[in-house]
Amino acid sequence: MKVIKSFLKSLLLLSLVFVLAFGNASSALAARSGGRIGGGSFRRAPAPSRTYAPPGGGYRSPGGYGYGRGIGFPFLLPFFGFGGFGSLFSILIFIAIANFIVNAVRSGGIGGGDSAGSGYNSSKVSVGRVQVGLLADARDLQNELNELAQRADTGTAEGRAKVLQESTLALLRHPEYWVYGSAESKRTDLDSAEAQFNQYALSERSKFTAETLSNVNNQLEGSSNPALTAAVDKLSKDLKQDNSGYIIATLVVGATGKLELPAVNDSADMRQILQQIGGIGRDRLLAIEILWTPQAKGDTLTQDDLLANYPNLKLI
Repeated sequence: MKVIKSFLKSLLLLSLVFVLAFGNASSALAARSGGRIGGGSFRRAPAPSRTYAPPGGGYRSPGGYGYGRGIGFPFLLPFFGFGGFGSLFSILIFIAIANFIVNAVRSGGIGGGDSAGSGYNSSKVSVGRVQVGLLADARDLQNELNELAQRADTGTAEGRAKVLQESTLALLRHPEYWVYGSAESKRTDLDSAEAQFNQYALSERSKFTAETLSNVNNQLEGSSNPALTAAVDKLSKDLKQDNSGYIIATLVVGATGKLELPAVNDSADMRQILQQIGGIGRDRLLAIEILWTPQAKGDTLTQDDLLANYPNLKLI
């Protein structure tokens, strides 16, 4: 009986050691460093309103009854007998003038409305997410994104537009390393767009063990997570110079107007999408999130990690 108890104790102790050892190894393998550049707001003020002024000098009554600069009551009253022209012809002229005013108001808009020239629609906003999976050989891309995070101005619209252009340009420079890709976009009202943007961004950030480099709204931060550092160092030693892993870059944008991203089937689609995203100007861009993993030197993303965390990616 004592022998059995002793054997069970030894077995239990061995099992505990086994669980702890493999549990730590699993944690190490799951360690993922991430970089992040972002900023912006969905609460931007709408474009200034416009008022309509018909062409021509016209007469404006001192009492303010005239519309714009063109047509006032003293001009209209003669058509109805006050000036001696109360005829059918006068009525037809009045109807034509009224029709002109109505059409002008509809096309020009009173109070700003939605106009093609302004490029801003306060009720409809587009949110897009683009992901590119590259071979780990594309270390230059990692370095470019790291440097961009260090110097980027994410506190202004001009700075964020520049970040978007430079990050898409960095990806476009490495098409030989593209392996996977995905893209999606949605157009909705302002509140729903903000929620969708946050969902996209948080979904990607949750895949990082720690954000080891971050520049959001001009707040530059780096993580000194000891556990992550130890895990990355261990992986680096175990993998030595193995470059068989991957780098995942994600771009999340919120912009006014339409943003229709096609499905990714090949590298040509990916190039078109990156050019379209990078071409969004500061006047349309509301918010951005540029995320990439791994960020820390020596960290790597394996094929298993890719399949587990990025099931939406398609081989291109």
